[in-house]
Amino acid sequence: MNELIEALKRVNPKIDYENEKALITDKVIDSIDMTSILAELEETFDIEIDMEYIVPENFDSVEAMWDMIQELMD
Repeated sequence: MNELIEALKRVNPKIDYENEKALITDKVIDSIDMTSILAELEETFDIEIDMEYIVPENFDSVEAMWDMIQELMD
């Protein structure tokens, strides 16, 4: 999970990813951040995030993103 947090901080180091639990819901990340996050996660974890996975519940928290990444890596 540390690798995920490091990847997210490369996108926007001002966000407290470890403690924020509503990144999408509370509009902490915007569409530009979201696009960058998708690219960063795909590159860092060598995964492809299909449109079906691009839903708020998969990106609202680090834990949700980690669960999605684990599923995509299996």
